[in-house]
Amino acid sequence: MTVSRTDPSTSPDPRISSLVLESMADGVFTLDEKGRITLWNPAMARISGYRAEEALGRGCGLLCFSHCLGKKSPTSFKECGIYEKGRVDAQEYVLRHKDGHDVPVLKSARLVRDENDRVIGVVETVTDLTELRTMQHQVAAVSRRLGELHQFGNIIGKSHVMRQVFDAIEAAAASEATVLVSGESGTGKELVAGAIHYNSIRAEMPMVTVNCSALSESLLESELFGHVRGSFTGAGRDRKGRFEEADGGTVFLDEIGEVSPLIQVKLLRVLQEREIERVGESKKRRIDIRIIAATHRDLFDRVRRGEFREDLYYRLKVFPIQVPPLRARKEDLPLLAGHFIGVQNKKTGKAIRSISAEAMRILMDCAWPGNVRELENAVEHAFVLCSDAEIDVFDLPVEIRQVEYRPFPSPDPAPAGAFRGRRERPTRESLLDLLRDCGWNKAEAARRMGMSRTAVWKYMKKYDIPLKADDR
Repeated sequence: MTVSRTDPSTSPDPRISSLVLESMADGVFTLDEKGRITLWNPAMARISGYRAEEALGRGCGLLCFSHCLGKKSPTSFKECGIYEKGRVDAQEYVLRHKDGHDVPVLKSARLVRDENDRVIGVVETVTDLTELRTMQHQVAAVSRRLGELHQFGNIIGKSHVMRQVFDAIEAAAASEATVLVSGESGTGKELVAGAIHYNSIRAEMPMVTVNCSALSESLLESELFGHVRGSFTGAGRDRKGRFEEADGGTVFLDEIGEVSPLIQVKLLRVLQEREIERVGESKKRRIDIRIIAATHRDLFDRVRRGEFREDLYYRLKVFPIQVPPLRARKEDLPLLAGHFIGVQNKKTGKAIRSISAEAMRILMDCAWPGNVRELENAVEHAFVLCSDAEIDVFDLPVEIRQVEYRPFPSPDPAPAGAFRGRRERPTRESLLDLLRDCGWNKAEAARRMGMSRTAVWKYMKKYDIPLKADDR
């Protein structure tokens, strides 16, 4: 934008211009040629929390815009992307309010030049998106409650526990907080991380995934932080690490509980300072990333045993999300099975419509130690054998059909009265005690025993135990 001289007789009254700025709902501020704030309207004070007298004369870095044109809080005006690009058109960012919370905004900016093409400043406008985001979240939540939406990104579910996960994902996506996703293997922790990233303001920037358990300490250090030429045998050139590759976006650290003490120390620095050093050099490099970590382990237990740093643990679990195991959301199983049938139909060209009632009963009775991933594999196995329009019992994997011999996964502590051991048979007295403890609920008794309800009924018949307590 170029400023030229105008006829004074046609120039607007300065008082009118001032009233326009004061009445605008959008924030407006200007910078001079050195990047100092020269104008700050009332809406800008409302959105940012900074009064005009606090902002004037300072740089726009006080707003801490997220990934601002590829840079975070440039150290000088000439480093700012607007100086090179000349304009920004309605881009979504997050600014940091004076009291510390994040505010989603829509920002536009123009570089201002005089008639000699000399830069004399910048004009920026900021629109607060907080109310819009709140309304979007409310609409999504209402839709799920009405049963109209059972999916968030690639995550499927309509159970109460999954609605809680969806709400947590929405809250995490609307903030810049570090997230720790916990859950057993196969529950979909990486899908949760992806849903957070792709529904956040960083969605257009990269999401980089690193499996911390797949690499040795030295390889993981190089993978995360990069290295310089000659820093170790085989380092023939400088290489960016995953943190630098994700600048402006999100790094997903899967299986964070497996990292060594050295990597824990270096990760703590990244979380605290948002700075990294490549292996083999001492130069500090600023990065603008959001970190999401995941683990199937009980990290707090590892902290108590001295295997994981307590300060890192609390830095990671600023916003924890617990992904439930499949056995805790059995009502989602038909929905998930139907989804996987659709996926396999497209992949194989078959036209399987559903699962038989008996096969579905077996699926519902299964303990699913491998969770959703195991269910997906079971459906894929069934597609290999099924030649009809409906998946039947004998199309399922043999271990799924033998549910009475399937224990529950070890990470969950066994409830009071639970039977231990793969094929342990209850006595009449122990089964009666368990039924009383479960309020005569056969399904709950079967869950604690790691057997199917059919097996419980067989034992009840064998021991002449009535189906109801008041029948005795």
